[in-house]
Amino acid sequence: MEGKIFISTSTFGEHDRTSLRQLKESGFEVVTNPYGRQLRIEESKVLLDGVIGLIAGTETLSEEVLVSATSLKAISRVGTGMDNVDLEAAKRLGIEVMNTPDAPTEAVAELTLGLILASYRKIPQLDRSVKCGKWPNSMGSLVYGKTLGVVGLGRIGKRVVELTAPFKVKVAAYDISPDMEFARAFNVRLLTLDGLLKEADIITLHIPLSPSTRGLISKEEFSLMKIDAVLINTSRGAIVDEDALIKSLRSKKIGGACLDVFGNEPYAGELQRFENTVLTPHIGTYAKEARIKMEQEAVDNILKALKQKERL
Repeated sequence: MEGKIFISTSTFGEHDRTSLRQLKESGFEVVTNPYGRQLRIEESKVLLDGVIGLIAGTETLSEEVLVSATSLKAISRVGTGMDNVDLEAAKRLGIEVMNTPDAPTEAVAELTLGLILASYRKIPQLDRSVKCGKWPNSMGSLVYGKTLGVVGLGRIGKRVVELTAPFKVKVAAYDISPDMEFARAFNVRLLTLDGLLKEADIITLHIPLSPSTRGLISKEEFSLMKIDAVLINTSRGAIVDEDALIKSLRSKKIGGACLDVFGNEPYAGELQRFENTVLTPHIGTYAKEARIKMEQEAVDNILKALKQKERL
């Protein structure tokens, strides 16, 4: 096989270059992201010229971009989310689109657990205080015995349930198509979204962004939550109405929020000013082992797709 493959993710191959070598040894010309950041639409259009395979990050792959990429045959997302790709346009243009749903699971689930603990024991706030020469007596809370509400009981949601089991949490979940066998095995109560929001001490989101989930957690949903509830979002920023979240935090209607994803990234805004928020820069999959596995899955996907298209 031959042709040009473009890799848009800025850190691809940083920890293991095996996948890059595999592409080159397969006969492809490999071009990487020259900007070291998420690409803008006009940049993508230029860089995709003459490209037959794209190993993609979270840049916008709209109809405008895809139509301009006249040589493009396949897209392999490094990650699970597909909301940045116009899938209908891709299908119409004959561009195969794939993702890597398995590799990120452990990394995102572990980050979720870390955020829960950070929030409940006020770890980031206390770290800042001690580094500023203070020694505060700030009381935290135990995760042990709390009610964990999991919105989305897919791969990551299930792994979060497994990781939190030693804390003896009571688990409730909302999912449009739940795995009943898993729910029975881990004593997960399946509730409506409203029912979960009313009962949960910790609410963690693990659902894809779609027209039906955009703004899913908004003013009405925040009004249902307990006054000390903590919201965790490692999914997609647009699932949460940030203005409604800010108003809920300002009026102390919820206990706090831990966010790894935002409507606009890099994030700069009022959420940075709250002491009861923990904010991370979209690093859910940024664990070396997970990134290596994701990159390998992405390369395997693109090679398989291009090989099949070559046969047609």
